[in-house]
Amino acid sequence: MSERLVYDSDLGPSGACPRCGRRRAACVCAPRARSDAPGAPPAGGGLRAPRDGVVRVWRDRKQRRGKVVTLVTGVPGAPDALEALGVELKRLCGSGGTVKDGVIEVQGDHRERVAAHLTRAGYRVKLAGG
Repeated sequence: MSERLVYDSDLGPSGACPRCGRRRAACVCAPRARSDAPGAPPAGGGLRAPRDGVVRVWRDRKQRRGKVVTLVTGVPGAPDALEALGVELKRLCGSGGTVKDGVIEVQGDHRERVAAHLTRAGYRVKLAGG
């Protein structure tokens, strides 16, 4: 029988490791993975991208008073390279934005333009979200 925990009402939503699904005491992941809380980070509208080498381009307007923002998650590389890519994408779209917690935010709906640019730059891109 598998060690993988399916559901346990005593543990609640944070009682299992987000990677392997086992109880925290029986987790076989790296110590860093065990300390990660399941769920989404606060930046980027609550997005948590899997680390599978695919760059995801989202359109979001939650908690932004109806303003649409294009989010880019899953970009590999150092924070400096991510910041440079953010500047490049903002310049391409002619709009403002920011880079927070590994998520590039570009003001406005620019999913197709950003995805096309990232594809030309050699990234594997997936349009995600609405």
